[in-house]
Amino acid sequence: MSSISSLGIGSGVLTSDLVDQLVEAERAPTDTRLAQKTEEAEALISAYGTLRSAVTELRLPMRQLSSPDNLMAFSASSSNENIGVTVDSTTASRGTYSVEVTSLASAQALASRDIFADRDSTSVGQGTLTLSVGSSTVDIVIDDSNDTLQGLANAINDADAGVSAGVIDTGNGYQLVFSADESGTANSVSISVSGDSEGTDTDHQGLSRFAFNTDMDVDSGLQETIAATDAVMSINGVEVTRSSNSFENVIDGLSFDITETGSSVIKVDQDFDAVADRVESFVEQFNVLQSAIDGLAGYNADSGVGGLLSGDSTVRSIQNQLRQVLTRVVEGLEDSSVRSLADVGITTNYETGELDFDRDTFISQLKAYPDDVTALFAEQGRTTDSQVEFVRSGLDTEPGTYDINVTQAATQGNLQAGTALAGGIAIDDSNDELTLQVNGELSVNIQLSQQTYASAQDLLDEIQSQLSSNSALNAADTSVQASLDENGNLTFTSETYGSESSVTLSSADNAATFGLDTATATTGLDVAGTINGRTAEGDGQVLYLDSGAGGASGLQVRILGDETGSRGSITFVEGIAERTVDLITSFVGEDGALESRTNSLNQQLEDIAESQAALETRIEAYRERLVSQFSAADSLISQLNSTADYVTQQFEALLSSNSD
Repeated sequence: MSSISSLGIGSGVLTSDLVDQLVEAERAPTDTRLAQKTEEAEALISAYGTLRSAVTELRLPMRQLSSPDNLMAFSASSSNENIGVTVDSTTASRGTYSVEVTSLASAQALASRDIFADRDSTSVGQGTLTLSVGSSTVDIVIDDSNDTLQGLANAINDADAGVSAGVIDTGNGYQLVFSADESGTANSVSISVSGDSEGTDTDHQGLSRFAFNTDMDVDSGLQETIAATDAVMSINGVEVTRSSNSFENVIDGLSFDITETGSSVIKVDQDFDAVADRVESFVEQFNVLQSAIDGLAGYNADSGVGGLLSGDSTVRSIQNQLRQVLTRVVEGLEDSSVRSLADVGITTNYETGELDFDRDTFISQLKAYPDDVTALFAEQGRTTDSQVEFVRSGLDTEPGTYDINVTQAATQGNLQAGTALAGGIAIDDSNDELTLQVNGELSVNIQLSQQTYASAQDLLDEIQSQLSSNSALNAADTSVQASLDENGNLTFTSETYGSESSVTLSSADNAATFGLDTATATTGLDVAGTINGRTAEGDGQVLYLDSGAGGASGLQVRILGDETGSRGSITFVEGIAERTVDLITSFVGEDGALESRTNSLNQQLEDIAESQAALETRIEAYRERLVSQFSAADSLISQLNSTADYVTQQFEALLSSNSD
């Protein structure tokens, strides 16, 4: 008997289609249930994503309001467009200033008097050029490799000496031109020559044709085509000088950019509308969040259908916590004129749950109670000692009042001469240069003008002038103050406070001239003391507590002055915006409610995928079992059919023989 090659051949009934129908009937209930669960989980993930996005968007305007600076916006105007003014609200204050610009800053420019026949072949002479710009000095060697006008220009440009050089084709020949990279008299250029291969170093032959200083006579090799000048302006009659046309922080919070001489009236006013705009942005974003929650978790009474997240505990928790923060009386403001959002015109619409903003009320309260409105939104530290300043709080700082006690005031590092500075001192090549080491790493070189100073005060003024214009100090955003103590001894004091503050003498042409041959260097001390009775750390003038130090953990205060003992107390107020930012971060952070819920749903999807895989395995086994059973049955039916055919044939044969 031949084998059966496919289902149904033997029976005509137990076919592959029947197997497929039975398998599908077995799969369908579980498959439908898993598909529904997948659809529900994905819909919830999408809903939580929408909610997360709306919650996160609220953080930006609240973060802006959590900064006190953003609640004290200022604007400045100038009556002369050529005298521009910008304002930094963190340090500005109201005021009106009369400004008169009498001089613009310019960079010095020089040109060779000689005209050269060729820029690339005519010799200019060999030797060493020494370029001095401000306190910087660079030597440039001219030899066979660069003994041309263009070679000289290239060597100067490559030296990065604060001077740029170029070659001009006049039509009748070539001239070398120099220009200082920076404007101002402090960046004037001085050029000397040594080892001139053609004549002496000062005869204006060969390389010495390019020597120059302002004291040289008019027949020198270089001529000054543009003199270096400083920008000069007077503010309310007080003259101010800068080496550039930008005057930064000449008045607290104000910077000027000038393009022409002239006069202007500068007005600085608090920009109440700018602050109101920031608050309105918060209200609008909160209402966007409330609208998103209504769409996801609201209930439509007309249709009787609730949102996908209707009744969800996570949504209720977010709403309740935000409502508690936004409607509470801020701790520390209980006795203030402004205690809650309602006091500044921000109220809850009980029909919609959204916030209403009365702009006029807010601006009126901001004008009347600026400190209280600031504390309502931003963190604030209110000290009882005017020389104690709040710096910042930490993540664990709790609202409250904390006592401050100082056992060691911060001090500045200084260098003090051993003998008094005398009058009538002549400064020349032998004693015109000092090099100080400031705050451990900063090398500061000062070069004094060579002349005789009639009094110690005159020499002190020159030293301070050089320190004030020193490029190294300015680049490091620090300063050194020169003074005379009660004995007339010269003293250098670092602007910085604390253990990193120091001034030492690195070198001096003649230290005895200034009494510095027996100088004493003293390193500064960090502030020390307690906050809330706990020993605090000191960093310069900043006294602070690390984490794990109770309610004042992370609190930082700046201690000014030199008084020790009790320095009063600080009341830390955590405003609504600061608290809301922390709350939102807790919602959307790694361990937050939204992240936890989303992770749970993603785990459900993974479990569903595993169930789907298990279903496929079970269904495949079921199919194989059906095929095996159907094959066996089909084979049996085929055998029975064969037997039936055989019996039928035998009966037919018998009948045929009997009929014969």
